[in-house]
This record gives sequence, C-alpha cells and structure tokens, in this order.
Amino acid sequence: MSYEIIVPSPGESITQVQVAKWLAENGSEVEKDQEIVEIDSDKATFPLMSPVDGILKITVAEGETVAVGAVIARIEPLTEARSVPPKQIEKIIPSPVKGPATGPSSHISPLAEKMIAEKDISKEDLLETYKGRRIGKKEVEKLAGEKTGKPAPSSSDGRKIERKKLSSLRLKLAERLVAVKNETAMLTTFNEVNMRKVIEIKEKYNEEFKLKHKVSLGFTSFFAKAVTLALHDFPQVNSMIDGDELLTMGYADVGIAVSAPKGLVVPVIRNAETLTLPQLEMKIKELSGKARENRISIEDMKGGTFTITNGGVFGSLMSTPILNPPQSAILGLHKIMDRPIAVEGKVEIHPMMYVALSYDHRVVDGRESVGFLVKVKEYIEDPSKMVAGEGDPFRVLLGL
Repeated sequence: MSYEIIVPSPGESITQVQVAKWLAENGSEVEKDQEIVEIDSDKATFPLMSPVDGILKITVAEGETVAVGAVIARIEPLTEARSVPPKQIEKIIPSPVKGPATGPSSHISPLAEKMIAEKDISKEDLLETYKGRRIGKKEVEKLAGEKTGKPAPSSSDGRKIERKKLSSLRLKLAERLVAVKNETAMLTTFNEVNMRKVIEIKEKYNEEFKLKHKVSLGFTSFFAKAVTLALHDFPQVNSMIDGDELLTMGYADVGIAVSAPKGLVVPVIRNAETLTLPQLEMKIKELSGKARENRISIEDMKGGTFTITNGGVFGSLMSTPILNPPQSAILGLHKIMDRPIAVEGKVEIHPMMYVALSYDHRVVDGRESVGFLVKVKEYIEDPSKMVAGEGDPFRVLLGL
C-alpha cells in the first residue's frame, strides 16, 4: 500500500504553504517518524515526518507553493516500491512535529548504521556530534558533507553566487514591513535608561533566583514587567485601529521578537499583566527556545497587543524598531554601555541603555508615547516601584 503525504493546515486563514526543503532525496529509503520535508507558512516553518518505512517519491519540488491539503509526495513500502496498484493508496495527513526527538542517549537507526560504513565516517564522531538525539540518514549525510568539505558552486569567473527562492515567511515579512511604512503614521521617541540597579539585582540574586525558578535572570523580563505596568497608566499605547473603530485592550499580550533560523518571529506571552517577573522570565526562555529550534507554533504567535525587540543582543547601540501591525507601539532595547553621566553635579560612569518607542501617531499622541517611555524608564531605574507591600521589595519582585 502506498501512502500520500498531504500538507496539513498550519492554522486558521492559511490556505497556501511553500515546500521549503526536502530532507530526504527522491527515491531514497526513509524510516517511520523520520523528518522528510520542511514546510514554510507565512508565520512559521515546520517539518513533516514519514508515517511509515518505505521509498520516498517526491511529486512537488522545493520552492513550489501549494494549497493546504495538496499531495506533495508518496511513501511506497520497500517490498512494493516498484509495483503499487493505483487503488491501494492511503491518504496520510501528518501533523507538524514539535522538534527533534531527544533522550538520554543517541539512537542510530538501521539505515544510518548502513550508511556509516558506506560513507566511511566514524561512529564515535557521529555519537559525539548528535549526543542524546536520534540519528538517521539526515544526520549521517550532514556529517559526511562536513568531512568532505565540498566547495560551493561558483560562477565562471570563480566568484560564488547563491540563488534561492524567498521563503513564504520572508515574503510575508517583507509585505508586512512595506505595509507598515505605507499605512501607518509611524514615529519614534527615544530615551536612555540607567541599568545600574537592575545589574546590581541580577548580580546579587541571580544564583538564588536560578536555584528556585530553574532559569537565569535576564534583562528582558524586567522590561516586560515594566511595560505591563506602564500600559495600565497609558492604555492608548495598548490600542489598535479596526476599520473605523479604536480597540483598547484591557489585557497585555506582549510579543517578544526573536531571531529564528528562518527569520524574525514574535511569540506572544498571553495576559502578561497577570504574571510575576519569574513567570515572565520562564515564559520568555520557553518561547525563545522554541523559536530558535524551529518548534514555534502558529498558536504561539497569534494576537499580541504590544511588542518588545532587543537589538542589543547583536550589539546595536540605537535603532528605530518598526511596528508589528496591527499593534500601535513597539519597544526597542539596545546594548548596555558604560557612559559618563551627571549625578548630583558630578560626572560618573554608569551602565546606560538607549531605548526607543515606535508608535502609530494615528492612535498614540506624543504625550502618551513620551509618558509611557518615561514610566518604563522609572520602573527600570528603581525596580522597587514595581511592587507594593512590606519586606525587601527586590526579593518580593523576584519571588524569593
């Protein structure tokens, strides 16, 4: 019996996807649960797995755009690969996998074992490279390619040129960015934040925080907490236009922009205003990890009322973040640098960060945008203002 590989629906309103990359060659032997193809939607990339052992017969080439529900390949059982009656075809709609299988030790598939001898590579190198993972054909071929070090194709004069189709994710991102420039009245206001107090808290409490909450204490969670509090004081910043109406949300779904292998994605922390700083930190780490490992789902990125993006992790000193429509504001964080500042009439060196708030002037006026950013600055420069009650305010903030 032959099995058809059908493109599953990656989410509401998505009717087309792109066959991004075949992870196994046409006519090659594949195993059950082996990842065989990567699919790009306009919001995320996800792999599909083979439902059975068999021979892969590809019917749609890389880079082609197909409708959800389309057949892109067949899997023919090994014993029937050359003679499958047309009526004996079972339709299989694989679910997007969440990521590579992991475990305490590596497992080498039978097909991979056979290929190790053919390609003359070390099993020890393979086990060390993919420690704790299932090792199949793809892993063997990747390591073999790295060992041979084949040069990339070049033009006739020896200069390398690579040409490939833009992914659906990149095309959609480009479309949205151009739309922002054309359809909004985007402005940016800047300020600078003294990070000394947050750094002191991080240095003093990080080990205890990590021991209790199982994650390290980062900077973005402080800003996420400050944003949720500032949005309460400036609800206009948490608004968006819907036709001829203005929607002002009574909740804060905060998106955290993450640079993933396939492009920029913005997973969303739901009801961030109800979370403590440790809960925000754990959620940021969880979503960022899923994005970088290509395990982010459509559900993780739905909605969002406000976005935080951190160019500082790449060394950016200052930038103008672009809006994430239909949201009306985005906060840009940047590199922390020691700079001289005036403190009570004296020059002192402090760790400073430039922050930028881009906003849609159709929705947010200058007073709200500047006031919101100043409020965030006040919370970061004195984190004790983020909590109320008795006791050490920093221990209360950190849930210690």
